[in-house]
Amino acid sequence: MAVMTIHVKEATSETPIQEIEGLLLKMDEIERALVDVEVGEIKITYDENQVDEDQIIKRIQLEGFHIE
Repeated sequence: MAVMTIHVKEATSETPIQEIEGLLLKMDEIERALVDVEVGEIKITYDENQVDEDQIIKRIQLEGFHIE
């Protein structure tokens, strides 16, 4: 498993956080997504043999979220 950390502009309030967590956890390749609401940071644990960081970022952006 690999871990990546990204900052999502909208990840500082409850509704967007729930949407992002739901989106990520629906992906079979992602084991865990932890959000730090104070800074909009998301720590994602994923299977690097099935998905890469660019694919995860693109998926988040397709849902209308902005990566900082």
